[in-house]
Amino acid sequence: MVTHLGGDILSLLLVVFISIILVWSNIRKETDWILFTGFTMGWFLIGYFWKLYSLKHYKPLSTRLTNFLKVYLILIGIASLLYFIYPELVPDKDLIIGFVLAFPVFGIPINFLVVKIIKQLKSDEGKKRHTLIAGVGVLAANVEKELTGHEIKGFIKCTKEECQVRQDKIVGEFTNIHSLLKDNQVDEIVIALPVKASKKIRDILVAADFYGVRVKYIPDYQDLFGKHYRTIRYGNMEAVNVRQLPLDETFSLFIKNCFDIAFSLMAMFMLLPLFLIIAVLIKVDSPGSVFYCPTRIGRAGKPFKVYKFRTMRENDASSGGQLSTKENDPRITKVGRILRKYSLDELPQFINVYLGNMSVVGPRPHRSFLNQQLQESEEKYMIRHYFKPGITGWAQVNGWRGPTETKEQKKQRTLHDIWYMENWSLVLDLKIIYLTIFSRKTHTSAF
Repeated sequence: MVTHLGGDILSLLLVVFISIILVWSNIRKETDWILFTGFTMGWFLIGYFWKLYSLKHYKPLSTRLTNFLKVYLILIGIASLLYFIYPELVPDKDLIIGFVLAFPVFGIPINFLVVKIIKQLKSDEGKKRHTLIAGVGVLAANVEKELTGHEIKGFIKCTKEECQVRQDKIVGEFTNIHSLLKDNQVDEIVIALPVKASKKIRDILVAADFYGVRVKYIPDYQDLFGKHYRTIRYGNMEAVNVRQLPLDETFSLFIKNCFDIAFSLMAMFMLLPLFLIIAVLIKVDSPGSVFYCPTRIGRAGKPFKVYKFRTMRENDASSGGQLSTKENDPRITKVGRILRKYSLDELPQFINVYLGNMSVVGPRPHRSFLNQQLQESEEKYMIRHYFKPGITGWAQVNGWRGPTETKEQKKQRTLHDIWYMENWSLVLDLKIIYLTIFSRKTHTSAF
């Protein structure tokens, strides 16, 4: 929501300007400016999680202000925690107090004005327009909900679609459209018909042109493509991105990539002692290398090498292998059994995350032959390759890790992976990481 974003940026600039004027002589340290920048970035990051700038729809003032205050209190809480941990970094108290108090004083009225302006613009846009809707199905009912401020003259029944509007609002059939336009004041017709009714759509256009009535066409994209589509500009043409996912948004993908890099670096640093211990135990337990690096299928179906701790005496071929691990597999070493039970053998994949061919959370990467099997048997399976695979995933924390021998196992893993991609958020990633560590369900199928 660009207008709300502009309002908050204006509020922050005003507050910074006033705070600096009031206590200019006390601003000497470079850290003061760094902290102001961090405060501003923190606001927009937390605001993103609370959907302050959602592009889907305009929210009412009460919802907008409630979320505004929640983000404000969360940020103040984080700032207070920082003060208690690193008091020497905090700038002049008068400056902080002025900034903290002034932001809601300016921010709330500006948000109020933004919402009022949006409402006024929407009201003016639809003022006194007499609208006739061609269609009586789900699409037509949705159009009626959206056209606030329009005077709906009624609905025209054009096809045999299931009626989703009130019967008393149906003013006629498609066959008498000429008399409806001739005998009633109609400023515009909104066509809300299924795509298959193309001939009738053309006939409506002819009738509207004859009487000089404007026409708006509502494409039935949801019936055709599902709910995850997005209209976009494609050069000079309008196009439909048939499957628009959260990570298709540039900012969302940027946040996930930043999180992956930061988390993988922190994990590798903190787990280094454990890595060394595991490496020694593997070498003592059985001859062979510490790592096993099989080829897996990643983003866009491209193969890459995965880093894993070796858990078997005899491993399947790193490329083209088809021998799946079985319960009580005799190839698994004593140390390997413990590593696999608690997924410790997967920890070196933080190297893959840092290198950029994996994510911390995402659909698990499969071997080439298994990928081909699931591609042929499971509908929409290859959608899981739109983005990078993960060390852990939604399917794994819900108990669908391990074997894919039955139809149900294949189906559930695919459904969970696609659900994750359609509902991604950073909060969901953090939840999956937590469940990976602490949920019993995550390890029920591990062997």
